[in-house]
Order: sequence, then structure tokens, then C-alpha cells
Amino acid sequence: MGFRCGIVGLPNVGKSTIFNALTAAAIDAENYPFCTIEPNVGIVPVPDGRLDKLAELVRTRNKVATQMEFVDIAGLVRGASQGEGLGNQFLGHIRQVDAIVHVVRCFEDDNIVHVDGSVDPLRDREVINTELIIADLDTVEKRLTKTRNLAKSGDKKMLARAGFLEQVRDVLDSGRPARSITPETPDQEEMLRDVFLLTAKPVLYVANVHEEELVGGNRYVDELTRAAEEEDASVVMIAGNIEQELSLLEPEEQQEFLAEMGLEEPGLNRLIRAGYGLLELITFFTVGEKETRAWTIKRGTLAPGAAGKIHSDFERGFIRAEVIAYDDYIACGSEARAREKGLMRSEGREYVVKDGDCILFRFNV
Repeated sequence: MGFRCGIVGLPNVGKSTIFNALTAAAIDAENYPFCTIEPNVGIVPVPDGRLDKLAELVRTRNKVATQMEFVDIAGLVRGASQGEGLGNQFLGHIRQVDAIVHVVRCFEDDNIVHVDGSVDPLRDREVINTELIIADLDTVEKRLTKTRNLAKSGDKKMLARAGFLEQVRDVLDSGRPARSITPETPDQEEMLRDVFLLTAKPVLYVANVHEEELVGGNRYVDELTRAAEEEDASVVMIAGNIEQELSLLEPEEQQEFLAEMGLEEPGLNRLIRAGYGLLELITFFTVGEKETRAWTIKRGTLAPGAAGKIHSDFERGFIRAEVIAYDDYIACGSEARAREKGLMRSEGREYVVKDGDCILFRFNV
């Protein structure tokens, strides 16, 4: 199961620059619209100091971080939902991701052309959101017409579905995204999922700022943050050019560079973790001298499902999960010591895996 975040925004807001920094892919990032046409895809390790500590503790020979996939989607423009600027193609790319990272330009620079002629993060945010809502309205109207035809026979299920689709249409028509809708029944939840609405996807805003504004921000960031809070979304502030420069340095050079700027870590680390949280993901670990590895699962996953992330046989033949909490593992210094102190628990099929669990799965196939 892959977890994909699509990076969207107007042309020339810094999407490809940030993607370059994330993946060190060195794709084009030119100063003209539609530089990115086909989506670029990058697999990015999720920074997690816990993995480093565990690997160091057991002197593992191989350390494997969990990963996220980022997709750089070409710049949308006003009218994209009607096909402007290859809009239909780009909207199709957004349908394939699990969450949206919306990059918004929050800096002035006369050398970088803005597609609308001036810097206005609220207007830019509204352009993208409006295009996604219009595309969703078209999708809902088509599904509603089909459902109403099926409901003519008096089928109660179809009648209920048509009524729910009308509610969804009205929400979108009022300018609100589909993610603001709370389904009241399992059938409504399934239907909302099956129509694959763009605005049903969780969103994270990235305020792209100048280097000197990275710590304190600016009025554009403040405006964007207030607007994001109204839809219960978060904002991560990043200086795209600085992050791209950092991505080209060796680890020691990175630390020196960050120290000079008064920063503890690259902004991209915060972006990756924010995307991870946006998708409601957690990490569990398998720990050993041969390999120490981080695994990604959805919050709320039961032990057999977590075992299945490693191999389908683990889930099929699941017997039990032997679990040590991360803090207990570090405090004890080894699995054997944790077992001796009674801190290694035996959990069954109904156990909900917690973030940071160090797990040894027992199975039989």
C-alpha cells in the first residue's frame, strides 16, 4: 500500500523547486508556466530519530526507513476544471494521490513572474480550491443523474443515495470542500469514497517564503495560516531555494549550514512528517542485528494487518505479536532485557498497533 502526496499549486509558486529538494531529482524548475506536464514521482524517506537510535543500540547491519511518495503535479490555472492549461489532465493526476500538498507563494520577487501578476496567497489558494470544487460538482452531478434514474423504481437505497448526493452537491455549491462533510452512515461513507472527489482529500498548505523570512514569516504567511485554520488545515513554512541548496550538501555540511541559519533541521523534514500525519499514518519497528526497519501503517491498524505489511504470510498465519514500546526498548537497551523486566507483551489479533511499537511477529503457515 503506497501513500502518495500530490504537490499542487499555481505555476511558478515553487512546487518543482520543493520537489527537487525532497527528492534531489534535479527536474526542471524554470520560470515559465507548465514547466511540469507529466507528474514527477519521488520516493522520500521519512526522517525518524527513533530508527537511528534503535539501529545504533542493536548495531544493526542494515537500517531501512519508512517512505512516502511525492508527486509533482503541473501548475493549475483558473479554468483548469474546464480544460484550461491542460487542466483535465492535471486534475486526473490529483485523483491518484491520497493527500494534497498545496504550495502557495508567500514571497515577493520581481524576477519570478506570477501567473496572475501579483502575490496574493488567499487569491491563489481560492483559485486552486475553486477549480477542484467545480470539478467535483461536475462529478457529483453526473453520479446524481445516474442515481436518480436508478431510484425511479422506488429502490429505497438508491433514493437515500440520491438524497445524500444532493447534500454533497449543495455543500460544494456553497464553496466548501467535500472533506467538510461528515457521513452519517456506512453507506454514505462508502459512497463519498467511491465518487473519488478531489476536495475530499486531506490538504496541507506549504508557505514558500524568502530565506530571511523563514523564522519569523511575513504577512502573507499570517493570512494563509488564518485561512487554513478555518478549514482545519495546517501550514508548513519553507524557503524552497534554501531547501534545494541543502539537499545538495553532504550531511556534515548540511548541519553547518543549518547552524549558521539558526535552524535545527531542514524544513522538508517538517513537511514530510506533516504529510505523514495528514494521512494519519504511524510507524512501527522490527529490530535486529541483521536489519532494523520502520514500517508505515494507518492509525488504528490491528496486529495482523501490521504483520501483513511485512509479508502476506505473516498476516495469514498470524499467531501473536510480541511488543515492546519504543521508550521501554531504549531504556532497557535490548530485547532480552525488556523481556526479563516483563516489558515485552504478547498481543493477539485485536491489538491496535501503537506508534513506536517494536514488534516481533509469530506466525505459522
